[in-house]
Amino acid sequence: MEAVAKLRNIPTSTRKMRLIADLIRGLEVGHALNLLKFQPNHAARTLEKVLLSAIANWQQKNEDARLEEADLYIKTIMVDQGRTLKRLRPAPQGRGHRIRKRSNHVTIVLDDRNATE
Repeated sequence: MEAVAKLRNIPTSTRKMRLIADLIRGLEVGHALNLLKFQPNHAARTLEKVLLSAIANWQQKNEDARLEEADLYIKTIMVDQGRTLKRLRPAPQGRGHRIRKRSNHVTIVLDDRNATE
């Protein structure tokens, strides 16, 4: 049984978030949580929260199953570009340089290896 968690409009660039998402794609949930806990990047904290939310969603769907016995793994993790806030920064001689504050959307899908076989 799959469980999905989404987090939208995270104020981090998509490129930075994908670097961390690539580390945990396809891993077991316990191993992925350990990797994210000790990563120094800010994106790792956000992905850890989304992963914990996906685990809670799986537990909500499968109340009779135990988390320790289930062999949960990250089936898919997608990082999509969100909205971009456009700001102006003052530049010399009365000009303005455009600053793009990017955001992204993260979707994590968990699945049980035992259920798929």
